[in-house]
Amino acid sequence: MRSEETPFEGGPMDGRVLPVLLGITGHPPKTYRIPVPDPDGGPDTVLVYRRVPRGPGKVGLTNRWKYEYAPEGVPPRRLNWPWSKPSATPRGRPDTTPPGKPDDADG
Repeated sequence: MRSEETPFEGGPMDGRVLPVLLGITGHPPKTYRIPVPDPDGGPDTVLVYRRVPRGPGKVGLTNRWKYEYAPEGVPPRRLNWPWSKPSATPRGRPDTTPPGKPDDADG
C-alpha cells in the first residue's frame, strides 16, 4: 500500500508529520482517529483530525492534504439515498395540506 507524509495541525499532534495510508483513490481518509491510552488504566481518549486541503497543487488542483484537529469530534453521518425523505417534511417543502379529508369540500 502507498502512504504519504501528512502534516497535523492543532491539538496534541500539532506540527507532527506522520505517514498515512492512502486509499484506492489516492486520498488519505477523511477523518483520522488516534487512540491515546490512559496512564491510569481508564478508557482510551480518541483524538479526531479532519482532512482539509493543504493548498493549491498543480494547475490549481488540490492533490495534497493535511489534518486539522477537531476537538468536538466528527458529527455522525446519515446515509443520503435518493429515495430517502428529509427528517422534516417530504421533499423539504412545508406541509400545506388543509385539514379534513382530501375530497371533502367543507373541510
